[in-house]
Amino acid sequence: MTAHEIDYRIYGEEMQYVEIELDPEEGVIAEAGSFMMMDDGIKMETIFGDGSQKDTGFLGKILGAGKRILTGESLFMTAFYNDLVGKRNVSFASPYPGKILPIDLAEFGGKFICQKDAFLCAAKGVSIGIEFSKKIGSGLFGGEGFIMQKLEGDGMAFVHAGGTLAKKELQAGEILKVDTGCIVGFTKDVDYDVEFVGGIKNTVFGGEGLFFAKLQGPGVVYIQSLPFSRLAGRVLASAPQGGGKRKGEGSVLGGIGDLLDGDNRF
Repeated sequence: MTAHEIDYRIYGEEMQYVEIELDPEEGVIAEAGSFMMMDDGIKMETIFGDGSQKDTGFLGKILGAGKRILTGESLFMTAFYNDLVGKRNVSFASPYPGKILPIDLAEFGGKFICQKDAFLCAAKGVSIGIEFSKKIGSGLFGGEGFIMQKLEGDGMAFVHAGGTLAKKELQAGEILKVDTGCIVGFTKDVDYDVEFVGGIKNTVFGGEGLFFAKLQGPGVVYIQSLPFSRLAGRVLASAPQGGGKRKGEGSVLGGIGDLLDGDNRF
């Protein structure tokens, strides 16, 4: 194996975290902000890119980092190494309610494609790059699903899905249509495209967006019920204007309570 062979355990139900067990000299890489806790004796190091390529030179590292910028991620990642004798643990937490999905890349032919903000952490040696859709429709209208991350190697990787996680095993030629933001990831043989919903009423009044993702088998697809963009949109829509607090929210009187308190913002 080129990637470090790590052991892990996932804790929790709605707000999960994954605990990685590192043998001496083993390491794990993670996105900034996902770290939760670690045992004494683990060395923490900020690295340029994902650290999977050793001999690409300075230009190769710059190109690799530039690709990460396209996905909205930082130029740097964090690596955690066990420098002592004996096993040590380091844990990484989910950013919002959902499930952590362990991906054994060796079982998926060495490659898994996921939503750009789904990656949580991976064994040292796993490559984290970007995956562009080859079709013009996806490029122009894909939205969240246009630029995706690709995880390559033979080690373990962990991605996060919001809400409830669904797994669909597609047979050759079988098609699944999904909201672009609800895709967590899929195996390398799945054909991915974006299609127009169609119909005047659907376009103007549907409220579900103008496009959906079309996934065609063979392969495995993972779907999330609560993408972060949808969660953030609902939170912003519910926030009162001006940053004030709605005193009557959640009460029987509701807006009437606000009116009596002198808050007439509806």
